[in-house]
Amino acid sequence: KNNINAIYEKKMINSEEIKEIIQNIKDEKIYGMNVTVPYKQEIIKFLDEIDEVAKAIGAVNTIKKIDNKNIGFNTDCIGFEKSFLPLIENKRPKNALILGTGGASKAVEYVLRKYGIIYRTVSRSRGNSEFIYENLNSDILYNHKLIINCSPVGTFPNINLSPNIPYKYLDPSHILFDMVYNPAHSLFLKKGTEKGCKTKNGLEIQ
Repeated sequence: KNNINAIYEKKMINSEEIKEIIQNIKDEKIYGMNVTVPYKQEIIKFLDEIDEVAKAIGAVNTIKKIDNKNIGFNTDCIGFEKSFLPLIENKRPKNALILGTGGASKAVEYVLRKYGIIYRTVSRSRGNSEFIYENLNSDILYNHKLIINCSPVGTFPNINLSPNIPYKYLDPSHILFDMVYNPAHSLFLKKGTEKGCKTKNGLEIQ
């Protein structure tokens, strides 16, 4: 798209390979990397530096080689902010639920703090977040009009899955944002649309 004459490669790795991959960036003519689930936090300990925003977020999704140093950045927060703001330009919600507690959720938390939106996280296990899925109820959803899915649930090929929230309590005053963009209209967003919610996927973040 940007007429950059470069070779790029998408590669699946396991956690044992991370250190070797990072070293290879220094040894070879590799100028950068994108990092995705589930390594956005784990990758930090292998880097020479991370910038201040990535440090505040606690997650890295982009690595750039500068003066032969591997430096980590977070562009998720930039993409999310630009994509998210049009959804709330008419009315800013006071409270939000963030589904998931991984690296993507850290970038979302950073942006919500910037705009004074109080958030609570939701996970499957006790102790990892303020709420667990099985305890969500009508009162919680009534008091949290913004729901952001930062988990990979519903991503292709598992398109028949959706985060385990009580969708029956959604109404047109809710906003649903899904970091998932493949499929473009996830089951999470479809269920929100059926309840009249304003919805958006994560394609613009990429």
